[in-house]
Amino acid sequence: MSLSQDIKRKTIKLGFDIVGITDASPIDTEQAGILADWLESGFAGQMNYMHRNLEKRLDPGKLLENAQSVIVVGLNYTPPTSTPRRPSEPSGRVAGYAQFEDYHPFMKERLRRLVEFMSSHIDGGFKFKICVDSAPVAERALAVRAGLGFVGRNHMLINPQLGCQMFLGEIITDLGLEPDEPIAGDCGGCTKCIGACPTGALRDDGRFDAGKCINYLTIEHKGPIPPELAEKIGDRVFGCDECVLVCPYQEKAQACRNSQLKFYADRARLDLQEVLHLTAEQFETKFAGSPIERAGLDGLKRNAEICLTNQKDRP
Repeated sequence: MSLSQDIKRKTIKLGFDIVGITDASPIDTEQAGILADWLESGFAGQMNYMHRNLEKRLDPGKLLENAQSVIVVGLNYTPPTSTPRRPSEPSGRVAGYAQFEDYHPFMKERLRRLVEFMSSHIDGGFKFKICVDSAPVAERALAVRAGLGFVGRNHMLINPQLGCQMFLGEIITDLGLEPDEPIAGDCGGCTKCIGACPTGALRDDGRFDAGKCINYLTIEHKGPIPPELAEKIGDRVFGCDECVLVCPYQEKAQACRNSQLKFYADRARLDLQEVLHLTAEQFETKFAGSPIERAGLDGLKRNAEICLTNQKDRP
């Protein structure tokens, strides 16, 4: 069995659902052009960090000297199908991924274990860099090239078997590993995600305006949210899954099978009045190790107020 095959087998044993390998060459000019156009159009909202390190984002070789290969892993985070009963008090919905523990340390720790496994099977040292979302990597483009799926109209990576609720991580290395081939797949004539997007962030021309996306507005956006967008947030207090849940590939996806990734069923909906009365200390205690921390206490309270207003105004 080759080293590449050994790595893939170990990756699955570590609890990831899918793995592929690609070379460390720059992403293709078409993908690079799409990203450049997106940034120039102002669709990144307040995410100024997307404009930084663009050369590194387009070329994984810029992140590691003499990089030759990229190992790309995927972890399915589809929540269990059973949904907790809706509380009697006004509550706000939480995106599926935030019902789990923060995936960044979870995946990094397992990718480190994969590196340790590789070290034990290789004579001599090798260089590597572990990336889980925070590094400037065009991870979806690399995932497509590594055969993990295709990018759909909802701008998510879609795997035909696992759907589109999937965390991605990478190991960039100077090892020469056998690359995988991309898989065939596309959305065909389906436009369900575009029709389901509450704010029109998924545009009819195929582009994505992050500044209108409820995920961005409730998590990344700082300060007041424009009223015309706030009213479309509905009862979503953290994130949005509409474009994912209507995807035909997601409809047949299995729930997350990794029991080590902690799931908190009580985080599917948050009591809005409780959120508004949280102190900073209570917020840190309640959401320690949760993606919900990213919104910050002020941001979460702003979202809760919007949700309460929208529910009062609902006929």
